[in-house]
Amino acid sequence: MRKQKGFSLIELLIVVAIILIIAAIAIPNLLRARMAANESSAVGSIRTLNTSEVTYNSTFPTVGFTSVLANLGGTASPCVAATSSACLIDSVLAAGTKSGYVFGMGAGATTGTPQPTYDVYTNPQVANQTGIRSFCSFEDAVVRATTTASALSSCDGGTAPLS
Repeated sequence: MRKQKGFSLIELLIVVAIILIIAAIAIPNLLRARMAANESSAVGSIRTLNTSEVTYNSTFPTVGFTSVLANLGGTASPCVAATSSACLIDSVLAAGTKSGYVFGMGAGATTGTPQPTYDVYTNPQVANQTGIRSFCSFEDAVVRATTTASALSSCDGGTAPLS
């Protein structure tokens, strides 16, 4: 009688079952880690926008703060600063979408020239997949968060400062 070499079908099925169990445990943790990374990137981008708004206001005092995201960045390489593009943020953030979040800006509570206020906000591109929380800030530079189901369009009620 010849001795067979290799694995039996049962042994292979057990190995496949173990791999599937490990994958079932690991994949949800990886997705949560990716959402946390996206949220961290969004908070960092909101802070960058706050700093850029203050710089823009100082650079263009007759304009004040800007309510147009593209005014803080530029698409040309190399970027040339002008009132329509200040070259303060990268072109990805200036386009309004970064790391699973969509960014927007508003004129804040008042209008006029020079613009005395601003409002920045960001929402997940796909709720509960690219992120859970929405973030916003205005001229006090405090980043606020909310987990409400509706997307933010300004930094109004329902948002609490990050702790």
